[in-house]
Amino acid sequence: MTTTTARRAPLDHDIKDLSLAEAGGRRVDWAERFMPVLRQIKQRFARERPLAGRRLSACLHVTTETANLAVTLQAGGADVALCASNPLSTQDDVAAHLVSAHGIKVYAIKGEDHETYYDHLRAALAHRPDLTMDDGADLVGALHMIALDRLDDLAAPVRRWVETLSPAERQALVAGVIGSTEETTTGVIRLRAMAKDGVLRFPVVAVNDSDTKHLFDNRYGTGQSTLDGILRATNFLIAGSTVVVAGYGWCGRGFAMRVRGAGANVLVTEIDPLKALEAQMDGYRVVPMAEAARVGDLFVTLTGNIHVIRLEHMRAMKDGAIIANSGHFNVEIDLDALKKVAQGPTPVREFVEEWRLEGKRVFVLADGRLVNLAAAEGHPASVMDMSFANQALAAEFVVQHAQSLGREVHRIPRDLDAEIARLKLQAMGASIDTLTPEQQKYLASWDLGT
Repeated sequence: MTTTTARRAPLDHDIKDLSLAEAGGRRVDWAERFMPVLRQIKQRFARERPLAGRRLSACLHVTTETANLAVTLQAGGADVALCASNPLSTQDDVAAHLVSAHGIKVYAIKGEDHETYYDHLRAALAHRPDLTMDDGADLVGALHMIALDRLDDLAAPVRRWVETLSPAERQALVAGVIGSTEETTTGVIRLRAMAKDGVLRFPVVAVNDSDTKHLFDNRYGTGQSTLDGILRATNFLIAGSTVVVAGYGWCGRGFAMRVRGAGANVLVTEIDPLKALEAQMDGYRVVPMAEAARVGDLFVTLTGNIHVIRLEHMRAMKDGAIIANSGHFNVEIDLDALKKVAQGPTPVREFVEEWRLEGKRVFVLADGRLVNLAAAEGHPASVMDMSFANQALAAEFVVQHAQSLGREVHRIPRDLDAEIARLKLQAMGASIDTLTPEQQKYLASWDLGT
């Protein structure tokens, strides 16, 4: 795959090509048409300026939908710096548009190498934010490694920069952050582990815990965009194939639903007996990965865990098996073990690499990274409308309540969650009933029986 050459990001941006800005603007405008809830928040933010004077660093997928979020945060008064949360997810024309049209500090290039990726993360930290926004807890994780003086655990570009700071400057960098928001399941898992260990230095709002996020973004967004990425990369016929879905959380069930609708024979692997039981009763066949490996044509991991597909599984796969990941990090497939014993990779198509393993071919998509963002465009704007409405309101909530929030992982207040749902229904032309006084009394009473 094409990668950039490592370089040090300039002060205000590091993107592929500013001349792409006009095309990016058209695509950002197209996405905005399908984001009516975020649009309303942007209009209110422009009037009220709830983020005025705040420096906000965000580590998110740089897509058309994220661009609309960044502009909304800027409308609220924030000085925004944005880096990518995945080396392959950046849309270069969108990055150019944000720099050219809005003056937002963007550090992101599609296909950037490891060194450049972390130099961009360094640039977002060098913005010295008092509010951070993450998709995978990279910014928060780096800040806490600095706070704990675990500099050897930082990526080299970040570590070299931190070493130029005095101890007082390092502590001030962390102490200046009043709070953070987190977009994805993987990041929330990391943050809860930090809170459990007592090392979390500031409050974090887990946007992923909002019903208007995980019930829709994870299920319908991941379900559709994962299938979209696989089809764009492979042109593979789903109908009649055996698709193995690793993990039956909201992302896994969304994808399983989509491929079954396209005619696949779907197998589900799980480690949680409750989720496995749900998958079984939803009509899927639940089997261990060792059994699924022998019969699957297409394997997709959506767990948020490490080495879900291991070398012994790949050895058992049939010739021509396709493996993809739609979990946040590229650790769900044990590619390091594969690289030690297999021949390859041989590029076959864009985002498709062939590995020869003991006389058989195994095809890995997008280097094991998020296939829906590497090979496609990520979630549809309509579903990201709710997710990023949550992000914008969570940022406002942190600013308003930073002094009273504990150093824990919080969810967005349920009334805000419900308000996002109400606005989305309104935008879709749907309406709902309201409780009558009699029904309100009934639900609040204990002495009204049958």
